[in-house]
Amino acid sequence: MISAQAWADAQRLWDFQQMGHELHPCSVAIGLGSHDLGVADTTAALYHRGMMPLIVFTGATSRTTRDRMPRGEAEHYRERAMELGVPADAILVEPRARNTGENIRFSRALLEERRVSVSSVLLISKPYEERRAYATARKLWPEVEWLSASTPMSLTEYVDSIGDARLVIDMLVGAQQRLMVYPQQGFMIEECIPYDVTAAYERLRDGGFTSRLVPDAAERG
Repeated sequence: MISAQAWADAQRLWDFQQMGHELHPCSVAIGLGSHDLGVADTTAALYHRGMMPLIVFTGATSRTTRDRMPRGEAEHYRERAMELGVPADAILVEPRARNTGENIRFSRALLEERRVSVSSVLLISKPYEERRAYATARKLWPEVEWLSASTPMSLTEYVDSIGDARLVIDMLVGAQQRLMVYPQQGFMIEECIPYDVTAAYERLRDGGFTSRLVPDAAERG
């Protein structure tokens, strides 16, 4: 059973991850690969709204996607977006990235190789990783404007879509930990984290929601 306090803490972390950016048309969109095909669905919907003329889907496979997406996350995203009416010539595939930093670095290299002029990027991720993805992108490619977006849905709706509440809370805790420790390691910009968010994270961590934590990561008290 997951307690009412744990649900409330998970909701606090979920709300903090939502950047709430007001979207406008950008030079390009980068869709971050994962197990969640909803990223491709949302990217396609934003394309049809005229938010970008070009999409980069980025991602290889991981232990959670190699069986479901054997051709690679980016390739499966491309196929899904095309099913939803995005033309093939509006999609680039970056098939090697295995973490968020590589997603950004490799996508940037691909766009530079194709001589695509980029002044703004619409960054599309899973809902519980908006802020983490944004902080990483700002660190690695600070010269462009970044807007963060994800599938608009509630925590309850996302848990229902995944079918495993404990896993979703574990992922929220892991994303929050990275926001706290990765800036010290040079992987992302520093984010101002409110006290109540830190407290919610610590209660969930101490309550055993730990499967997605970075091991041996030093956290500031």
